[in-house]
Amino acid sequence: MPTIGDAVKCLEQIAPTALAEEWDNVGLLVGGPSWSARRVMTCLTITPSTVTEAIEQKANLIVTHHPLPFRPLRAITTETTAGRMLLDLIAAKIGVFSSHTAYDSANAGINQHLAIGLGLQQIEPLIPSSNEASSDVGSGRVGHVGEQLTLREMADRLSSFLDINNAPGRTHLVGADEHPVTRVAVACGSGGSLLEAAISKKCDCLVTGEASFHTCLEAEARGVGLILPGHFASEQFAMLSLADYLSDQLSGIEVWASRTERDPLRSL
Repeated sequence: MPTIGDAVKCLEQIAPTALAEEWDNVGLLVGGPSWSARRVMTCLTITPSTVTEAIEQKANLIVTHHPLPFRPLRAITTETTAGRMLLDLIAAKIGVFSSHTAYDSANAGINQHLAIGLGLQQIEPLIPSSNEASSDVGSGRVGHVGEQLTLREMADRLSSFLDINNAPGRTHLVGADEHPVTRVAVACGSGGSLLEAAISKKCDCLVTGEASFHTCLEAEARGVGLILPGHFASEQFAMLSLADYLSDQLSGIEVWASRTERDPLRSL
């Protein structure tokens, strides 16, 4: 019978938790290695709806990108959303595992998938890890497009890869539609802090889920385009491929990506 420990070993192979940022909270966060893991659900974030789905579908383990808990909790009670969710999961004996920034930085992680999906070539980490011998591990990714594109064409390519509904307001751009793009930086989630790294690598464009208003102003002033598909869209696609990976690697296990998870933001 597959156990949570078996799933953890498999997840460590694709995204070693040693790659995580120091401030992050990764690994097995709820449950025990000996617990059964016959039914596993992946999701971007643990929310009341994904908790309900996991319980109703009798999941044994949730593999979530964003950790729960993320920061230390002084108390676990029904008075907070995090406390209620954790108590419900523990009562149902459902474990929680998160790779978060380890999966972002891994050589087969989210940023690598994004860079490949954009058709980039000569892909390498935007900020190589100083703790790893491998040169293909680190924060973000950077690469070249095969031929010069405009910022709008790159945004359209991203929307196609992420299967984003092109409704008004779905993807935000900083820079003119015709801004030329040949070298691209990629940082899933909230990657505005990597703007300086992208500039230092002479990138014409940074693709990231979201960025602050002031980061957008700085990018505009420095002549670097930004493509912002949203935090959810820039990462959730990888939960689907992670479910497929676990299904392929572990026998006697049923894995699915959450069917109820939705972006909390919507366009009017």
